[in-house]
Amino acid sequence: MQSRWFDFGGDTIVRADKYIRLASDRPSRTGWIFSKVPLTATNWEIEFEFKIHGKGSLHADGMALWLTKQRATGGPVFGCADNFEGLGIFFDTYKNNRPGVTFPYVMAMLGDGKTSYDKNNDGKDQELAGCSARGIRGSNVATKARLTYFQDVSLKLELRYKSEEEWTLCFETTGVNIPSVSYLGFSAETGELSDDFDIISVETKNLYSTQASDSNKGSTGTQASSGKGKGKGKKNRTGSGGSGWLWFFVKVLLGAGVLGGGYVGWTYYRNSQRHSRFD
Repeated sequence: MQSRWFDFGGDTIVRADKYIRLASDRPSRTGWIFSKVPLTATNWEIEFEFKIHGKGSLHADGMALWLTKQRATGGPVFGCADNFEGLGIFFDTYKNNRPGVTFPYVMAMLGDGKTSYDKNNDGKDQELAGCSARGIRGSNVATKARLTYFQDVSLKLELRYKSEEEWTLCFETTGVNIPSVSYLGFSAETGELSDDFDIISVETKNLYSTQASDSNKGSTGTQASSGKGKGKGKKNRTGSGGSGWLWFFVKVLLGAGVLGGGYVGWTYYRNSQRHSRFD
């Protein structure tokens, strides 16, 4: 099975009517999925729904969101290559050696292409920012994360796992510089202990600052650029802004009846609508 919009590998299972399972609830599983189209926006927001769950009371290891120069390469860091250049957001469900820290733990690492992730100490020395997120695994509500970035200004991660109406700030940090051309990806891995790691849906959008010069001094007004896309009754309207990178959309819950039972849209919009489909 191939797609013009993304690559996947390892033990990843694509069930377009339900989910993309990066790693299954079995020992020693790894999987990844990466866009073929780079994200080139200066300011953006990524929101995705995911699910971490399994049958056992003991579970591991975790999953990751990637925005890196490299793409589609498996490895030891939650299913992807080490020594990456760009941003990794790690949803770590198993504590190796971080006394005093409650797990699951969510952390960001800004890789320089040379520094390795220290798995034995759960990335303590590589952490840019992070938070404990007890309850994010096996949550009874649709679990979501929202990552917002303004170049050289701020990076913010919010989580929704306590209730449908409540977004919890995980971290907000300043002075972050992510590579201007990055590929969006997700990965996961299990060890002797395991879990199911599922991606349900992903949306990204370009953001425009209305107070760019004052963004370090207080709150920043933003506008989201748009395009048109369909995904299970979801519509997005086209806006004006002249950006070449307007809308990059993933929706996994698209229903059956598509060729081979599999349909995942990784779509790239420039003032027109396209529908992704497996060739």
